[in-house]
Amino acid sequence: MRKIFNWANVRLILMFALVLFLFSFTSKRNEKRKLAKINVVFVGENNLFIKEEAVNKLLIENMNNRLAIEKDKLDLNKLEKILDSNAMIDESDVFVSIDGVLKAVVKQKTPVARVVSEFESFYVDYKGGKMPLSDNFTARVPLVSGDINSKNEEKLARLFRVIYEDDFLKKNIIAIQIMPNASLKMFNRNYNYQIDFGSMRNFETKFKNYKAFFQKAVLDSTLYKYKKIDLRFTKQVVCTK
Repeated sequence: MRKIFNWANVRLILMFALVLFLFSFTSKRNEKRKLAKINVVFVGENNLFIKEEAVNKLLIENMNNRLAIEKDKLDLNKLEKILDSNAMIDESDVFVSIDGVLKAVVKQKTPVARVVSEFESFYVDYKGGKMPLSDNFTARVPLVSGDINSKNEEKLARLFRVIYEDDFLKKNIIAIQIMPNASLKMFNRNYNYQIDFGSMRNFETKFKNYKAFFQKAVLDSTLYKYKKIDLRFTKQVVCTK
């Protein structure tokens, strides 16, 4: 029995082989293509604690100062680690686009408090880490004085986050003083009274009490008469004239 030669199958195989060849050829050419430029994109808040020029410099320095480098010789993971190790950067994503542009998508750290002492000044970021001050931008966050140590830093970071995420507290609380006995005193933006906050125990309940008291007291202008607001007791707010 004579076998019939199927030209349709042959054409299909040849077309498949041609597609593989073209794909391989294009991929090789793309890998050998040199970078056209660097494009830095910041995501998140618009306030730039680190400038685009500084990110560009970090990338170029770790590419041996060569922009005209072939794509297949780039270590993108290394570049991401270099950016992520910067004290101003939370995380980054580095990749090369089809048209040969090295893109770095950068998310900066978010400061939630500024610690001030006679020895140093720095931000506490959203994750509780240490973030240096920036020459480019100053964040409007509470000024914190007193001792921050391994025993209280985690709870303080949670407290700072609660203030940062609450529109009222963020505008209202401008300073926090950590006392030697670990209690807190807070200061208000628009009124002269001092807030005796007490310990950090049940701090979320204390903030709720303060907000409820403020919303009621601000209606009859009695806030101007007080010198101290005592929040140490979670079931009541005590005011002193």
